Amino acid sequence: MANVMDVSTPDNLQYQFFPVSSGVVQFKVRTPNDAHVALTMGPQDSEPIYEIMIGGWGNTKSVIRKNKTRPDKVEIETPGIVNGGEFRGFWVRWDGGVVSAGREGESIPFISWADPEPFPVAFVGVCTGWGATGTWKIEEAEEFNTPDKLEYKFGPVAAGSLEFEYRGPHNCHVCLSPGPGEMDSMYEFILGGWENTQSVIRHCRQKPDKVTVPTPGLMNPNEFRKFLIEWRCGRLIVRDGSNGAVIMEWVDPTPFPVTHFGVRSGYGAHGSWRIRHFYSGGASLAPSAPTAAALYSPPAGYPGAAPAGYPGAAPAVAPSGGAGVWMDASSGQVVPSAVVGGQDCSGEPLYVARAQHEGAMLPGKLVTSHGCAYVPWGGQEHGKGQYQVLVGGPNNWVPVSGTNIPPGAFPGGESEDGEPLYIGRVRHEGSITTGKVQPSHGVCYIPFGGQELGFPDYEVLMA
Repeated sequence: MANVMDVSTPDNLQYQFFPVSSGVVQFKVRTPNDAHVALTMGPQDSEPIYEIMIGGWGNTKSVIRKNKTRPDKVEIETPGIVNGGEFRGFWVRWDGGVVSAGREGESIPFISWADPEPFPVAFVGVCTGWGATGTWKIEEAEEFNTPDKLEYKFGPVAAGSLEFEYRGPHNCHVCLSPGPGEMDSMYEFILGGWENTQSVIRHCRQKPDKVTVPTPGLMNPNEFRKFLIEWRCGRLIVRDGSNGAVIMEWVDPTPFPVTHFGVRSGYGAHGSWRIRHFYSGGASLAPSAPTAAALYSPPAGYPGAAPAGYPGAAPAVAPSGGAGVWMDASSGQVVPSAVVGGQDCSGEPLYVARAQHEGAMLPGKLVTSHGCAYVPWGGQEHGKGQYQVLVGGPNNWVPVSGTNIPPGAFPGGESEDGEPLYIGRVRHEGSITTGKVQPSHGVCYIPFGGQELGFPDYEVLMA
């Protein structure tokens, strides 16, 4: 059975991303105009990026664009190519720098462009806008049916969760790993093992198992059973996908980054899978945060495109020293050329961000997969759906201890009392996390796991 995802896109031009494991994606879309497909290296709307806009300009033409720049690489007339009353099928392919799109059932693309400087594509995003909402049925080429062979089939994951359905008599096996293959660093989840009597969590292919729970009758050979696996900073949770009840849970004190999942069955079991590893900007383990309109630069030629400085365009706020500017963003969006300050324990990049809270402007971290930035204040981690991202700034970090902040440290904000705050980062539990340096306290505070944590030894960002 193919991996089919049903996706709804509102009229907001905000891409929703999912990972791909091959050079083609097939989909059906129902929309009156502007079915946009993005090809990127990561799960965010940032450069480098290919955009294939199908049925734009009032459903009259289609284009291929790279890095949101004009003129478009290719532009063709496609009147009536999409329809708001019925699904239309398409495919998008990328191979050796050639990006193309075609209609379902047709092998010849209706639009194509060869990039002389291609980049590897790992994610696909879809969105609609300019008065259009869309309903999508997205199908990846890879299938996830598993024979009785105990061999994992691997695919990439975009964020800290994997939702799937399994139909089989027993022995549903799922692994999480830092690469597309079996290796020493792996988490394994065996659901309905031992003739459908118990389930376990296994770490790095070693026994004894970290968790063992009785789960009699968990699997069924005649119907799909739904599950959800979540991971964040070493915390692993297996849930019943129907009611959210926790089946198993374990915390790894030394977590490793997870980039891929694998599925298999064995010991006499053949499995059928429906797997959802679709990225929609949130993870259930993350604190909730308000959402806001997406940051988006309308393409030239569309009605209502706002020039720089016009109300509705994202303002740039110059910092009080050094290079770089702060750009408004929201809902997990990353501005091109944003400064990467570290990485989450899952391996996801963390961007230097700041947000207002309780009268202060606080430096913190942007976690795109959570759809928000986090700032530390008052002993807690606070999620912010609206924030600013440091763009085009420095990326020179200097070790510091206590109050010994060197001259030329990059200013990041100020406390509610008006004290200047700087941008720092700390290595903690497998992550490199950015936060605020408060000189009068002699520590760097980071937002982490719902808390504000202070560290006397840290690195500070220099201008």
